[in-house]
Amino acid sequence: MKKPRFSYEHAIPALATLSALPAVGIAFWLIWSADFSTRLQWTLTVFVGGSWTGTLLVLRERLVRPLQTVSNMLSALQEGDYSMRARVGKPEDSMGLVAYEVNSLRETLREQRLEVLEATALLRRVMAEIDVAVFTFDADDRLALANRAAEQLLGRSAESMAGRSAATLGLAEVLDGEAPRVVDRAFPGSASRWEVRISRFRQDGRPHRLLLLSDLSRVLREEERKAWQRLVRVLGHEINNSLAPIRSIAQSLTAILQRDGSQEETAQDLRDGLDVISGRSEALARFMSSYARLARLPPPTLVPLDVGTWIQRVVQLETRIPVEVQAGPAVQLMADGDQLDQLLINLVDNAVDASAETDGGVRIGWSVGRQEVEVWVEDEGPGIADTGNLFVPFFTTKASGSGIGLVLSRQIAEAHHGTLSLANRNGGKGCVARLRLPVE
Repeated sequence: MKKPRFSYEHAIPALATLSALPAVGIAFWLIWSADFSTRLQWTLTVFVGGSWTGTLLVLRERLVRPLQTVSNMLSALQEGDYSMRARVGKPEDSMGLVAYEVNSLRETLREQRLEVLEATALLRRVMAEIDVAVFTFDADDRLALANRAAEQLLGRSAESMAGRSAATLGLAEVLDGEAPRVVDRAFPGSASRWEVRISRFRQDGRPHRLLLLSDLSRVLREEERKAWQRLVRVLGHEINNSLAPIRSIAQSLTAILQRDGSQEETAQDLRDGLDVISGRSEALARFMSSYARLARLPPPTLVPLDVGTWIQRVVQLETRIPVEVQAGPAVQLMADGDQLDQLLINLVDNAVDASAETDGGVRIGWSVGRQEVEVWVEDEGPGIADTGNLFVPFFTTKASGSGIGLVLSRQIAEAHHGTLSLANRNGGKGCVARLRLPVE
């Protein structure tokens, strides 16, 4: 059987008693061995004994009470109560330093708790507002959390689904498959095409899985609708441009055949009308050929390409005005030289056409960033009036333009994992085209 140990409150006075006991004993011996009166001896004995006892009580109070205060504060912090605050003594005092550190810990925990509460509130709001179905499952594949979109998807409340297995909810097949992936699946709340994403995390030391289901059909339908609208607008515009003069000329030819006149004049009018019909028919055929060209752009064949050599080769093809080249650092790309030639020819051709209207110049150069090369073409033309239609197929402001140059150029840039943009210049007239291509 273990002997009961002294508590801290009793151990401190006991140790103080033992440490002072020899001195007190000697004091008592000196008092009673001296030639004092009995009354004085008892007075001195009571005084020494009382002082000794009082000192022990004060010592116990000064040592135990602050520790009890610190213990109460730590208990409150553990319970999440940050309203208590220890009274700090002198800075050089050890117990005062302990109280100061406990108060600092209280402030740190209070701020961290506020940050956690705010972050949790934000996370809950985001999960409630997003239209992506979010599920979390514990290590036993039982539902731990579901947001509002998940409730709508399965047609059940989160409370009624909590703790149910993925198989019971009809999500076992989705949860156990590969991710990310796209699946066609019908749920009680919707039947659509879904993008499935799964990630793992730990909560309370246990593994969990996060399942995200994004409805792709609505996005795809919206993009498809916009694509059809653009296609119908462009096709309708081009076909009407060809059919309108054909219809007008046909009506004129009918009127010519019905009126009186010499055969020579009639034949000439018929030839002129047929020439117009033939010209518009050829224009419509060129339009359809250009559309097919956009649709049949082959994937690039990547080979090493020196940027400086490539730009010099394209600039030499332009003979209308001299194009100034501002050379950049030597750099090579893995690219399809033929396709990039066509891209840069289109940009230089547009820049020269624009500068010809104002008798301005054209400059071309390049710079190298951390992981990309930027090739820029500047002109001193009138600038871009309508930037919204720059990359609309077959939209052009040129009298003889086809409207596919910029669209084809952007497709070539994107096929090389790059970007192409056009904007009006800052601090000068004209515009600048920027082609960014990855170095690797």
